[in-house]
Formats: sequence, structure tokens, C-alpha cells
Amino acid sequence: GKFSKSRGVGVFGDMAKDTGIPADIWRFYLLYLRPEGQDSAFSWSDLMLKNNSELLNNLGNFINRAGMFVSKFFGGTVPNMVLTPDDKRLLARVTLELRQYHQLLEKVRWVA
Repeated sequence: GKFSKSRGVGVFGDMAKDTGIPADIWRFYLLYLRPEGQDSAFSWSDLMLKNNSELLNNLGNFINRAGMFVSKFFGGTVPNMVLTPDDKRLLARVTLELRQYHQLLEKVRWVA
């Protein structure tokens, strides 16, 4: 049902920590489920379903496709890269965006 701190309904920071579920899985699920303007409902089965179907299946599919691509086109070995100046600019931009993204994630991090 809906979280209610006063009624003791929900999983709160200290309880989530005690589950042993890694913080990144909680972050994924809560950001995935997070509503824009209303309460959200939590269930353990939905947490498991979203973790398995959305996170693990998609990540596993991506890794499998990348591995098959490397195997098919590069004989199973990732070739050495020679970065052009454009590549280096793009890499710098992506690195900056990832740092900013990580900082934003850290702002919603649970503190026990």
C-alpha cells in the first residue's frame, strides 16, 4: 500500500539498509517508480520484478549484444582505440555529464 510513516507502512532508510539490498538497486527502483506529483505504492514483488525485468534483463541483454558484436566483428578481442581530437572532446563531455549525473544521484542518497 501507500507509504505512511505515522502508520509504519513502508520501507524507510534504516529498514532498507537492513535488507542487505545494495543501495544502487534501491536507487534504481525508487527513481524508476518515483511519481511526479502523487504518492506511490511499494511492494516487494514489484521491487523484485523491476530489478529482474528492467534492470538485470536489460543490462544482461546489453552486455550479451556487446559481446556478440565484439566476437562477430573483432574476433573476440576489443581492438586498441586511437582517439581523434573529436573523440577526446566527446569523451570529455560525456565524463562531465556523468559526473554531474552522479552528483545529482548523491543528493538523493539515503543517510543512515
